Amino acid sequence: MGRLRISPRAYRQVTLAAAILLALIIVTGAAVRLTGSGLGCPEWPNCTSGRLTAGASDDVHAKIEFANRMVTGLVSLGVIVAVLGSLFRMPRRRDLIWLSLGLVVGVIAQALLGALVVEELLSPPFVMGHFLLSAVLLADAMVLYHRAGLPDDARSRPAVSSSTLWLGRVLVLSASVVLVTGTVVTGAGPHSGDAGSNAKLKATRLDIAVPEVARIHGTTVMVFLGLSLVTLWIVTRQHGNRRLLQRLGLLLALIVAQGALGYTQYFNGVPALLVGFHVAGATAVFSATLAVLLAMYEPVRRRPRLSDTDPSQLSNPDLLPTLHKETQAGVASGATPQQMSP
Repeated sequence: MGRLRISPRAYRQVTLAAAILLALIIVTGAAVRLTGSGLGCPEWPNCTSGRLTAGASDDVHAKIEFANRMVTGLVSLGVIVAVLGSLFRMPRRRDLIWLSLGLVVGVIAQALLGALVVEELLSPPFVMGHFLLSAVLLADAMVLYHRAGLPDDARSRPAVSSSTLWLGRVLVLSASVVLVTGTVVTGAGPHSGDAGSNAKLKATRLDIAVPEVARIHGTTVMVFLGLSLVTLWIVTRQHGNRRLLQRLGLLLALIVAQGALGYTQYFNGVPALLVGFHVAGATAVFSATLAVLLAMYEPVRRRPRLSDTDPSQLSNPDLLPTLHKETQAGVASGATPQQMSP
């Protein structure tokens, strides 16, 4: 029986599924908190004392929290398949293996942090860390999906100027700051994650005035929007590639929609449903920002070095013109000898 093999195309579909699941768990995790079900299962890994699952007699909060734990199980399964797929993919690539292993480490860290979240009664710093770690895992999955789509005989190089590339990196940093300030607003806001006034276990909140931290969050969003507009202007002037312009357009549309939703929820008493949409929007904005940065790179074929060529080919006069043309093509494209090597 032959060894199990996975084609590059099939493996890329696996990485896409893993990325979707990691984005989904961010939204379902927010739904747990917004429905007051954060302490529906007061123990970990059991839901209640001596019981792994939520029973028929348990309240709706326990069932919601347990459903979210089931989604976490799907995420774990997706990550395991991504790792195994990287090992059985033909040809095997080291970059894909390391990125998929990063997902495993992240999921394990999420499980440990999730146990602390329950143990500390939804303490805001732990909840904030749980959310931000989810964003890091999503970023890892997106990079894995991007690199899984690169040809095996290609490497990635910047498709824009160095200044534009740095601006793309600053965009991702700015989006991360927006996420952090957003979690602080949430930690000080009304949706603690417990069942409200009738809850047996009460969650703690950050002792910060919501209007003040909301103002800081809004400022970071405006800076982020400004950076996005500057990036679009620069890429347009440089006659940037169409895919990059499309992703920048999508990012700007998401930022505007997210900003409008943020102000709407704030001036309407922060209803749970709108907060849920806002969390989903934040996930979409962060993903779109990373997609913009990834679009600033392009694959280029690796050029073989003469030292890596079979000596029998060097002695074959029919193959020497082909090797010469490949080397000359690398020089004409501006590639250095190191860049032309695998």
